[in-house]
Amino acid sequence: MRHGKKVNHLSRQTGHRKSMLANMACSLIEHKRINTTVAKAKALKQFVEPLITKSKEDTTHNRRIVFAYLRNKYAVTELFRDVAAKVGDRPGGYTRIIKMGNRLGDNADMAMIELVDFNELYNGGKKEEKKSKSRRGGKAKKAESTPAPEATPAPEAKAPEAPETSSEETTESAE
Repeated sequence: MRHGKKVNHLSRQTGHRKSMLANMACSLIEHKRINTTVAKAKALKQFVEPLITKSKEDTTHNRRIVFAYLRNKYAVTELFRDVAAKVGDRPGGYTRIIKMGNRLGDNADMAMIELVDFNELYNGGKKEEKKSKSRRGGKAKKAESTPAPEATPAPEAKAPEAPETSSEETTESAE
């Protein structure tokens, strides 16, 4: 039974496990997605999500706390500058784990862990707009009261055509 077992030790001693998770978190912040085993991805998710939450409020104290975990000033700078700007309005769930199958050498379960807001394939390349919650009997929507102007398509510019050469001319010049 796993009563009271809150941490997956990953068959490593404490110092090695903390260093490994710090290195994986720095790689995740730098590259936005990494491939690893499922167990390490789940442990990394628990390790990195509180750090991303801390990065949403850019204070000296939060930077020092995150640096104590990551021990890499470039990763801390990237986290507070780029990552925090993208996840500023998200209340949690900053990472996604996608299972990839088994590794060829030892048949270990592999997974890809990525930062959710940096994958344009799932987001469709655009940020989703939040729908405001309204009560019954609220104001009428502005879109219904004012008609949208008709959009006229822009004329297409044609590219100049290249002069065509026949295959006979190219074979004669090659001889």
